[in-house]
Amino acid sequence: GFSLWTGGKVLALSSTWATVKNIFQSEGLLGFFQGLTSTWLQEVPGYFFFFGGYEVSRSFFTQAGQRKEDLAVGWGGGCFWLAVYPIDSVKSRIQVLSMAGRQDGFLLSFLHILRTEGFMVLYCGLVPTVIRALPSNGALFLAYEMIRKKLTSLLDRTP
Repeated sequence: GFSLWTGGKVLALSSTWATVKNIFQSEGLLGFFQGLTSTWLQEVPGYFFFFGGYEVSRSFFTQAGQRKEDLAVGWGGGCFWLAVYPIDSVKSRIQVLSMAGRQDGFLLSFLHILRTEGFMVLYCGLVPTVIRALPSNGALFLAYEMIRKKLTSLLDRTP
């Protein structure tokens, strides 16, 4: 089993269905969308930098004779996390504070962190995150390139 914080208390739940049922009963349909704004704020620009960083590095940073994908796999993930890590830090802080019943929302939490701890605290933990992301980004972009090449070759053969 696992626990869920809701309504000022921690509930022990035995299944995913029990969690879904509890959220629906206590918060209604909107309960399933808690944190959606923060997620969009992170993911939409993040994936712009993710794929944009990958494509820019493929085009500009590779030298003659070097495969474009060799260098590019690390850049996409690095660009993603550099762009969105502060947002992820605030979102994580909100999640932790909500366990104690305190939820100020994204903007107030962000401003509080800036006033009390400064901007650089929003990047604490970035290095291990980027190191962890390198192999997964490499696998993702390897699959992306293989599929792109296969689809391109299929389209080139179409009469």
